Amino acid sequence: MTTAAPVPGINLETLLPWFREHIAPVESLDVTLIGHGRSNLTYRLSAAGEHWVLRRPPLSHVLPTAHDMRREFRVISAMQGTDVPAPRAYAYCDDPAVNERPFYIMEYVEGFIPVDPAETARRYTEAQRRHMGEHLIDVLAALHTLDPERVGLSDFGKPPGFIARQVRRFTEQVETSVTRPVPELKELSRRLAAAIPAESAAGIVHGDYRLDNAIMNDAGDVIAVLDWEMATLGDPLADMGMLKMYWGDAANAGSPSLASTPVISLPGFPTWEEAKARYAARSGINIDNLDYYVVLAHFKLAVILEGINERFKEGGTVGEGFEGIGQRATALARAGLAAADASSIPSLRG
Repeated sequence: MTTAAPVPGINLETLLPWFREHIAPVESLDVTLIGHGRSNLTYRLSAAGEHWVLRRPPLSHVLPTAHDMRREFRVISAMQGTDVPAPRAYAYCDDPAVNERPFYIMEYVEGFIPVDPAETARRYTEAQRRHMGEHLIDVLAALHTLDPERVGLSDFGKPPGFIARQVRRFTEQVETSVTRPVPELKELSRRLAAAIPAESAAGIVHGDYRLDNAIMNDAGDVIAVLDWEMATLGDPLADMGMLKMYWGDAANAGSPSLASTPVISLPGFPTWEEAKARYAARSGINIDNLDYYVVLAHFKLAVILEGINERFKEGGTVGEGFEGIGQRATALARAGLAAADASSIPSLRG
């Protein structure tokens, strides 16, 4: 027995026998798409009051180096038993006969994802919101100071030259995947290539670390970090640049492209200066060149949004809210140029 209505990206007829063999002997599965579905697709699988999560790549427009389910499964498996909370990983499958594309099953973590400012304000006091912001920083510092060799990730990436490769890879995606003119992306690519800094100490990089990629308990503790699809070994400040882009301040508060910003703008959350100082103290990593990583974050996210826009135009997205993605990508690229123009790094200013 399966659910009556088909769910895009899920073939229950072939998935259910595999699930029974590898996860649980369920009679049937109810499937619900969760999250916004703009990159890897996330589904809740339910049976007899129990829940699991399935992650798989998008339906179309998949870049060769993106959406690697095996890597994502491996990194969340490695987080078990560390100070970095992640859902428990159960099983990985790369047999196309089961569900067309590789996927994995992980734990469904009960908690609250702080996306809605009103609901976050209702659930948490100002003191709890401050704790939430501080714990978000503490978990990131714990990730960046985690020894990759100790958790079996010593070969998870190539830290030397990480930033140069990031700039090159995302520039190639602009050249091969963007079918409309976005001159701001080309200018960001040029400036970033000309200003590559000396890299900080290597560590495990999450790749999209932000408040709304974390699940909280009632006290405001981070109990699970989600969306590890871009994780690798590299320069940890790439995560700090991305986090700054999402932090609520006068420069980006209310931006439609930055989902975490309205929540972090609520009273109680640490200011960015406080968050940055806490990270430096907890991690011991020099943050003098952080401007560069903030500009890089704008460039990368704008390119990612362009890729989502291409999938949307091809009919390869699942869910709603994709109509304005192209406009958000352009706005984000322009914000990146504004951040570059305001930087203390001369070569970033063009």
